[in-house]
Amino acid sequence: MRNAKQRGFTLLELMVVMVIAGIILGMISVTAVPGKKQHLEREAKRISSLLEVARDEAILRNLPVAIELDQFAYRFLIRSEQRWIPLKDDLLRERQYDISPLTLTLEPAPVQPGQFRIVFGREPVDKPFVLTLQSDAEKISIRADGIGHFYVDQ
Repeated sequence: MRNAKQRGFTLLELMVVMVIAGIILGMISVTAVPGKKQHLEREAKRISSLLEVARDEAILRNLPVAIELDQFAYRFLIRSEQRWIPLKDDLLRERQYDISPLTLTLEPAPVQPGQFRIVFGREPVDKPFVLTLQSDAEKISIRADGIGHFYVDQ
């Protein structure tokens, strides 16, 4: 028999606690590893924020600013002396997608098929558009209302 002064845990009790802790840590690690949907959502939110910056940049510089996208990366351009040149800016630099290649769609459809360029003019009002990023079965859209608001739709 045990004395009242003998206190402690049995081996079985310690093993049960370890199993429960392992299950909880396993669940946390599974949810902490981002999947394609989370990568797309993060990318869309980043692009949405950068589109706001590019729109403001066009108004401030009084020059058209564009974003050009392909299946692997996107870059920002500025119209200078009748041609598009890459924008030299820490924030609006060329970036690769976290996951690629991506399938892109733009509504309204681009003038030249396969060319995904969105231009922001010097005016505060632009054309509304929907840009959709897709990787396999996962897709997410960035919707612009034309007056400077950009929304990420799942």
